[in-house]
Amino acid sequence: MLTANQIRQKYLDFFKSKGHQIIPSASLVPENDPTLLFVNSGMFPLVPFLLGEKHPLGNRLVDSQKCIRTEDIDEVGDNRHLTFFEMMGNWSLGDYFKKEQLPWIFEFLIKELELDPNKLYVSVYRGNEKLNIPKDSEAVQIWQDIFKSVGIEAKDVDMAEEKGLQNGKIFYYPDKENWWSRAGVPENMPIGEPGGPDSEMYYDQGAELKFHENSQWKDAPCHPACDCGRFIEIGNSVFMQYKKTDQGFEPLEKKNIDFGGGLERITMVTQGVTSAYETDLFTPIISKIADLSNLEYQKNIKAFRIIADHLKAATMILSENAQITPSNTDQGYIIRRLIRRAVRYGKQLGIKENFCTQIAEEVITIYQDHFPEIKKNQEFVKKQLLQEEKKFAKTLEKGEKEFIKMTQDNQLSGQEAFILFSTYGFPLELTQELAQEKNIKIDLDQFNQEMQKHQELSRQGAEHKFKGGLADQEEQTKKLHTATHLLLQALRQTLGDHVQQKGSNITAERLRFDFNHNQKLTPEQLKQVENIVNQQIQSELPISCQEMTVDEAKAQGAIGVFEDKYGDKVKVYKMGDYSKEICGGPHADNTAELGKFKIKKEESSSAGIRRIKAILE
Repeated sequence: MLTANQIRQKYLDFFKSKGHQIIPSASLVPENDPTLLFVNSGMFPLVPFLLGEKHPLGNRLVDSQKCIRTEDIDEVGDNRHLTFFEMMGNWSLGDYFKKEQLPWIFEFLIKELELDPNKLYVSVYRGNEKLNIPKDSEAVQIWQDIFKSVGIEAKDVDMAEEKGLQNGKIFYYPDKENWWSRAGVPENMPIGEPGGPDSEMYYDQGAELKFHENSQWKDAPCHPACDCGRFIEIGNSVFMQYKKTDQGFEPLEKKNIDFGGGLERITMVTQGVTSAYETDLFTPIISKIADLSNLEYQKNIKAFRIIADHLKAATMILSENAQITPSNTDQGYIIRRLIRRAVRYGKQLGIKENFCTQIAEEVITIYQDHFPEIKKNQEFVKKQLLQEEKKFAKTLEKGEKEFIKMTQDNQLSGQEAFILFSTYGFPLELTQELAQEKNIKIDLDQFNQEMQKHQELSRQGAEHKFKGGLADQEEQTKKLHTATHLLLQALRQTLGDHVQQKGSNITAERLRFDFNHNQKLTPEQLKQVENIVNQQIQSELPISCQEMTVDEAKAQGAIGVFEDKYGDKVKVYKMGDYSKEICGGPHADNTAELGKFKIKKEESSSAGIRRIKAILE
């Protein structure tokens, strides 16, 4: 049986034999996009090249990209959703297209991995009559020829979501399933944006597994994209062939291929198991959890899977550059959440000792040959895991003491449960478990109401990536956030009114500010911007805030690049008569509080976007 490492290498070698250059995985932490915490797809690091920039290694590329996807965290525990995964990709930048791509990926799956072609199903784009985009009959014909080459008559069918399988092999699906663009469905694409249909491949694990009958989809028709668990999506070939214009969709002069196939899912079907957690990318970790807990995996599936998934993801992130640590902001918050959730489930399994570093050692062994940074930074990884596990143990201890105090009368309100969560970091599941032991019922509606109030109050923090990257309320952070307003206005004063904010990220030590401008700033321009900001600081400008509608703010001349990320009413911060900007806050009360503004670096962030890093002394 092929190992996951062998499958990854086979894939890279196969496409190398087809003229592709092997490129390394980009960092999990995006370097040029302050709006994204982690690389979440194989395509993301290559977007500039898919949009026309020339890649130094040519027009045919192949890789296996590390990815973190946190939006699926609540799905972790089923047979296929993972927080960390690898996306194997091959790319044509204006070179080959469908008639090469589809036979190649089929050859890899059927000949190299020896998958059963009878279990392979594919989907294609249904078309959009309203937008005059035709159905992808070209891909259908290619697929029919491919299947015919192995003796299979591939019937193409439509409306599977209503009619089910219909003895089909090739399935037409609408925009939301089989169209790709950065903006999603065709209607949402801006003018000038490229996109196109795609063709996904599914592997049938067998109706006898009864995923469908035992799921929420049990009364709906079963088909490859129904997500019941029977059909596993193992790859997707994107055909970037259109550009949106004010006249509609026109063919691109240079068409691109973007293929992505999840290593974990491809390994799963190749090794003949029905869960990613039963592949050799997870079995050593699962075995370690069994040893630590003295329990069986099959009787504790969800807890085992969550611990394995979360600590693998945390280990991979921590090993990336030995700089990100668990915290309450940005990437650090994700690491903290992953570790604490894993520890919580470890406690549920009865694991008494600190165990995170032992799980990390298994992860390191699995990945060290392909990702050398994980072994290089292993001591840092283990140190951070141990510190966070110990810190959370203290949190749990404090929370349990507060729980005992609150429940002396054998009652616990939803508000009290929320205080345990918000003040002591005590997970609701643990509160519920302790309450159940004392036959106490918690008012979950009241808890949810308190949570909703909390979320509304902290929405600015939740959307900090769009409102200036502000992740906490510390005094120095407030000052740096205030300085970004002065910086933006100084840039507009120096370079012109075309300058708009394109993103920012603020820590307690520095600010990072992205803005549109097509040229590198000269030393003289940088000095001028720095001087203007310091002049406004020395002018001791009072800072005031007013709430108003977006239209009122615009009528008053307020700058606001991200208005669509706000509600009906917005805050407009005014700094004397110098700056007026829509923003979520918080800010200093007077520019005099800021100290001295100093630009440390100016560089390119991406095409047409510059980045300034600055501090306050």
